[in-house]
Amino acid sequence: MPPLVKAFFDNATNTVSYVVSDQTGSHCAIIDSVLDYDPAAGRTRTDSADRIIDWINGQGLCVDWILESHVHADHLSAAPHLQEELGGKIGIGRQITVVQDTFGKIFNEGCAFQRDGSQFDQLFGEGDTFRVGDLRGSVLHTPGHTPACLTYVIGDAAFVGDTLFMPDFGTARCDFPGGSSKVLFNSIQKILTLPDTTRIFVGHDYKAPGRDEYAWETTVAEQKALNVHVGAGKCVEEFVQMRDRRDAALGTPRLILPSLQVNMRAGHMPEPEADGAVYLKVPVNKL
Repeated sequence: MPPLVKAFFDNATNTVSYVVSDQTGSHCAIIDSVLDYDPAAGRTRTDSADRIIDWINGQGLCVDWILESHVHADHLSAAPHLQEELGGKIGIGRQITVVQDTFGKIFNEGCAFQRDGSQFDQLFGEGDTFRVGDLRGSVLHTPGHTPACLTYVIGDAAFVGDTLFMPDFGTARCDFPGGSSKVLFNSIQKILTLPDTTRIFVGHDYKAPGRDEYAWETTVAEQKALNVHVGAGKCVEEFVQMRDRRDAALGTPRLILPSLQVNMRAGHMPEPEADGAVYLKVPVNKL
């Protein structure tokens, strides 16, 4: 039986969060949640996450997993708030340790910051499986955007994070530390070997030119035929040239500094300092 998928779109960050549930309506997983953050004031809110909580409680669902497709650079994760309110295990890709080592150095975190992924309840690798009630989930390691990117395949649905966007918008950037356009191309080919009817759910949508509405669901067949970056049989050399040139012209994501510091800690803030307050760092000229 195919999973039921409920999408929650966050206008401030163009992020799509998902609740994936079994047909019995008893168990679910949450994928790529959002913690609202005002960078000018340095204040957080839980409005976006609370919408998910209210919906899950209204459906009477039990949360098995709170999954991250990768360490997001454009929004903060609400995983700890969701876990406190709903339970469930927080999972991410096993290569989170590479991301933690890289950004632990950039943010000068020191030895107190653990770089072993222990902030998460589960570290997934290629081929790992998990259960969401009656549903079987499996894991594809799909790096390129970041080293830790995963695609979660649950029934006939694949949750690709930032690896692929809607066909008219293309693919993820690859210019963050540890990113690679060639690696991303190979990861996308792995996703495109899934059955043509597999539903693909993307992590963001920005409305490509000429499209009036936001969208986040497509299929493997549509991506193979129509994706403007990799569709219609485009080769790796063509993709790498396009992607690298495009990435060189992109600006830095607005929330990258707070997002990385929080998300590499499974959504937790850094430890309070001596005055009891929490601080986020702004490294100068390091990104």
